[in-house]
Amino acid sequence: MARRGSTAPPPPDFEENIVDVDVSEEMRGSFLEYAYSVIYSRALPDARDGLKPVQRRILYSMNEMGLRPDRGHVKCARVVGEVMGKLHPHGDSAIYDAMVRMAQPWAMRMPLVDGHGNFGSLGGDDMPAAMRYTESRMSREAMLLVGSIDEDTVDFRPNYDGQENEPEVLPAAFPNLLVNGASGIAVGMATNMAPHNLGEVIAAARYLLEHPEATLEDLMQFVPGPDLPTGGLIVGLDGIRDAYAKGRGTFRTRATARIENVTPRRKGIVVTELPYGVGPERVVAKIKDLVNAKKLAGISDLKDLTDRSVGLRLVIEVKNGFNPEGVLAELYRLTPMEETFGINNVALVDGQPRTLGLRDLLQVYVDHRIEVVRRRSEFRRRKRQDRLHLVEGLLVALLNIDEVIQVIRDSDDSAQAKQRLMQIFELSEIQAQYILDTPLRRLTRYDRLELEKESEQLAKEIAQLTAILESERKLRGVVSKELGQVAKEFSTPRRTVLLESSGQAAAAAVPLEVPDEPCLVLMSSTGLLARTTGPEPLPAEGARSPHDVLTSVVRATTRGEIGLVTSAGRLIKVEVLDLPALPHSASPPSLAGGAPLSEYADLADGETVVGLAGLTGDGPGLALGTEQGVVKRVAHDNPNRSEFEVITLKEGDRVVGAVELLSEEEDLVFITNDAQLLRYSAANVRPQGRPAGGMAGIKLSAGARVIWFGAVDPGRQARVVTIAGSSSALPGTQTGAIKVADYADFPPKGRATGGVRSHRFLKGEDTLLQAWAGPAPLRAVSSTGKPLEITVELGRRDGSGEKLTIPLSAIGGPIGPLTAAGPPSAPTEDQPAD
Repeated sequence: MARRGSTAPPPPDFEENIVDVDVSEEMRGSFLEYAYSVIYSRALPDARDGLKPVQRRILYSMNEMGLRPDRGHVKCARVVGEVMGKLHPHGDSAIYDAMVRMAQPWAMRMPLVDGHGNFGSLGGDDMPAAMRYTESRMSREAMLLVGSIDEDTVDFRPNYDGQENEPEVLPAAFPNLLVNGASGIAVGMATNMAPHNLGEVIAAARYLLEHPEATLEDLMQFVPGPDLPTGGLIVGLDGIRDAYAKGRGTFRTRATARIENVTPRRKGIVVTELPYGVGPERVVAKIKDLVNAKKLAGISDLKDLTDRSVGLRLVIEVKNGFNPEGVLAELYRLTPMEETFGINNVALVDGQPRTLGLRDLLQVYVDHRIEVVRRRSEFRRRKRQDRLHLVEGLLVALLNIDEVIQVIRDSDDSAQAKQRLMQIFELSEIQAQYILDTPLRRLTRYDRLELEKESEQLAKEIAQLTAILESERKLRGVVSKELGQVAKEFSTPRRTVLLESSGQAAAAAVPLEVPDEPCLVLMSSTGLLARTTGPEPLPAEGARSPHDVLTSVVRATTRGEIGLVTSAGRLIKVEVLDLPALPHSASPPSLAGGAPLSEYADLADGETVVGLAGLTGDGPGLALGTEQGVVKRVAHDNPNRSEFEVITLKEGDRVVGAVELLSEEEDLVFITNDAQLLRYSAANVRPQGRPAGGMAGIKLSAGARVIWFGAVDPGRQARVVTIAGSSSALPGTQTGAIKVADYADFPPKGRATGGVRSHRFLKGEDTLLQAWAGPAPLRAVSSTGKPLEITVELGRRDGSGEKLTIPLSAIGGPIGPLTAAGPPSAPTEDQPAD
């Protein structure tokens, strides 16, 4: 035994055999073998069936295991084990990863595996469950790839250990490589092919079958571009044309997004489709990083509402003051919502990697399918010829049944019987053996008729198959017909929209932020708020919409603030940008698209918004009138608070009207429920600070209260509308009597006086239900929300009114000095309030 550290002598018969090898040559040869193995056996798909070896082995094994669409699912681990043990000598993770991808509808245009369980998520952010938890079976589309594989349509080769056979290629009844695409990284090369629409690709293949000399332009009439599983947009088609011509090209994929109101106060960007291979988690993470780094402005919130019921839905809320179109353009520029897809059509043709254009890909597939149908037809004809041969022999035996039986009885053994049958009746060995194997119960007269009928049918089918095999045109016709049937059953509408232009120029013209421009803020009688998109006065004439009686209008700027004055004497600030914008082209703009006041003001029970106030610091300020006859002018003040008091009210009192004054020459007008009207110049009321309680505005009689307060320009033609009725009637049911008087008939009086009578009550009338003063045309809204024109003729200042047939919920006009007064108009859809 040799000691530690010593070297044992070589055995006596040991001979050294050292071979000098050039390292560079050895590395070159070994690397080429390795590269070819990776290219051919792992990474690149075959151009005929569009499958990599692992995908082909999975589908073949599942077909052999009977995992068809009409049978139950089995554990994926069972399939992986079958594939790994018999055909694919690599790790189970590689097999399962390929299997998972074939089951993902967002990865393949036509999934080939029907999976149960968690097979991952779009973008790969959520990993699939382990194969011991998931289940699978073949999809209906996968059955098209393996169909007729047992009819000698493709060649088989031994597996890695020579104990099993596997197909070199699948029959592939549809162009799988173009429909599902492919991606893979080999040694020194890679492939990246985009999915396409099945119906479009089959249409192009059928055209190529009928017109072998078809050009690329002819084929692109059927295949204009890729059709990605996740939909989206493809912008710019030049790269697609290059890829179809040369096999290489790039195009940009863009998310599908629309701009809508995500809340009543804000607009947002709703993303429903993402570029191919991009998941929502990746987009969300990128947007958050950009917002935190202050590289992306205008986003206030981001929600991922994706689920199985609604599909992909990302809601990106845009800050007020930013154009959603501009924010969307920035999202396309900075985030994965717009990605570049590089087409590299590398596939194996006759075992060699080639870069193929659209026509080459279709030609390879068409040639393969023609060869499959030819071999299938030969196989079927051969099978039918063999069967016909047996049937003809059996018919001979039936026609000579007595002699056949006698020959068999007189023979010593079956071998002698077979030989004598062959000699006497001129039968082949196969026919004679078949007759001997046939039970006597098959030799009845009925079976003879059936055999004659079968013989005729077999002869007919053999003739048809022979005609197909002898005619190239008929062979191509069969291939085309079968492709048409596949398209009819499995084609789906296109998901991806193709755009010639990227639209970047138009997007660049949209500013990111909304400019600070003059506008008008409107409040309707039904409690809706909105802003116009321009500073011009509202039109007085034109078509009208429901709920368009405006009760208050103030001038503002889009980046400014306005105040909501409540009946409790509070002023609540609102940013103008928070209000929905109405197009100024409407006549006048309908506030049906406005937002309710409850979105901007948290009101107490019984508290209402009585008017709007500007906070710009210009003009004579805000005028308020209370139910107990108090008047107050508040100088413009904008403290750094979201809300504040503009008047200190006495107990039991409430503000009934608030109006932004345009000049001190305007009249302040009170109308009480006992039909008294008082007007005097706003200059008679000195401005006070916010904490002040105001001063006496009108002298009220016992039990009277103010029902309307506002401002009227005495230099313009104005009207006074009053509606009298019974105080005991239920709200919303009182019709009463309506009267319209000329505002000039009411003489101005001093502040804190009692005013003059504006309406004479008749029998059954004891109070004013509603009142209003302002310029014509006069407008109203019925209790059902229908717009009305008030066409009552002018009456005496202290006269009674005319019977009102329709209950009114609000009356008004074109909001005083902000609009030009004009003659009343009565559009056809409006009813007069008589």
